[in-house]
Amino acid sequence: MHMSDATTTDLYEVTMAMSYLQEGMTGPATFSLFARRMPAERGFLVAAGLESALDHLSGLLVGPDDVEAFASVLHRAPRDLAPLLGLTFTGDVRAVPEGRIVLAGEPLLEVTAPLPEAQLVETYVLNQLNHQTAVAAKGARCVLAADGRPVVDFSLRRTHGTQAGFQAARVGAMAGFAGTSNVAAATALGIPAVGTMAHSYVEAFPTEEDAFRAFARAHPGPVTLLVDTYDTEEGVRTAARVLRELGPAVHAAGSAIRLDSGDLGALARRARFLLDDAGLPGVSITASGGLDEYAVEELVSSGAPIDTYAVGTRFGVSADAPYLDSAYKLVEYEGRPVMKLSSAKVTAPAPKQVFRGLGCADVIGLTDERPPAGAEPLLETVMRDGRRTGPRATLGECRDRLAADLDALPPAARRIRGPVAPHPAVSERLRDLTARVRHRTEAHAGAVSSPSPSE
Repeated sequence: MHMSDATTTDLYEVTMAMSYLQEGMTGPATFSLFARRMPAERGFLVAAGLESALDHLSGLLVGPDDVEAFASVLHRAPRDLAPLLGLTFTGDVRAVPEGRIVLAGEPLLEVTAPLPEAQLVETYVLNQLNHQTAVAAKGARCVLAADGRPVVDFSLRRTHGTQAGFQAARVGAMAGFAGTSNVAAATALGIPAVGTMAHSYVEAFPTEEDAFRAFARAHPGPVTLLVDTYDTEEGVRTAARVLRELGPAVHAAGSAIRLDSGDLGALARRARFLLDDAGLPGVSITASGGLDEYAVEELVSSGAPIDTYAVGTRFGVSADAPYLDSAYKLVEYEGRPVMKLSSAKVTAPAPKQVFRGLGCADVIGLTDERPPAGAEPLLETVMRDGRRTGPRATLGECRDRLAADLDALPPAARRIRGPVAPHPAVSERLRDLTARVRHRTEAHAGAVSSPSPSE
């Protein structure tokens, strides 16, 4: 059996789509994807994952093997699932371009398509935007904490799967990272590949000096030498001796030492002194080992002489905020605005637009509203009738968007510790519509649930 990505979905998407088709409910439906609330210690989010979501939508095709799989898990005959055979995505997508800053409650993406199609793609689209938006925000905060010093991605070995590792490398580059250890991502995305050696390499040789010399013979420069396998201070001295003997052509052209454990600030200061004393002011210091924006900010603020920060596990899994409380909710069906009234999960009805004002003074309104003075609409039409409306965004374009949005953020939102996220306002027209739809929905629910006089 050769299933497609159409089966990468939650079972209830299949059960609903199947029922919609049987009931003839194929009218246009709009679903809105948004984060209900900002994660703790976040002053902003970064829209990411749109490109992979669009790849899925444009390639969606429910084939015979997919129908067999759906029938199998539902314990039904394949003929019962036949209405799903051949289903593709024929709808429209409006979305915030990757790299733009977004806030809680603001739609990152809205899908308008025949109801079964829009329903079936929910899980995959949420998966792509949730993970990448969370990690992109983490990456942007790492870059802010580094305050102009290069940040590189070392996360692949501990991300939750290799696809997640690829996505981390991509959104890290979007956030402004200088490179990644992930060879596949570096090659596919055209970003610098970075890496040094592991402690196992040093341990494989009789002495640390033997290891450094062998590495330099294999890589004639520039080289980065890992100095903390045994005694860090002695490792720095050995690295300095080897680098000095290799001559200026090597040690003055981007060579470095890497610190991976211990008190990185104190070790960096001692290493800087030893390197300078050895006549190697051009040899830089890279730090790694459990770093994220919190540790980087502390090291930078303490004046640690670290030139490059390698962030791994904590960045790649967005360790302190590993998920978004996000939703993909129906907001309109066949022109009828709808909303959810569940406690703490109320949704606003109708297709929407986000109007970005100065300093992220955002207003969430209806799609046909005029922007407030000085504001710009964030959501753009990126897919029409199941096809992309333009070329794939480049990493450079995404990076430029994010850099500009970060510059425009209020300082309180950019803070690493105790950030204060801006709160988007709601337009008067959206407030009025929400009140009317709420009244209509509550009245209908009350009429349905109230007993008749004869009972």
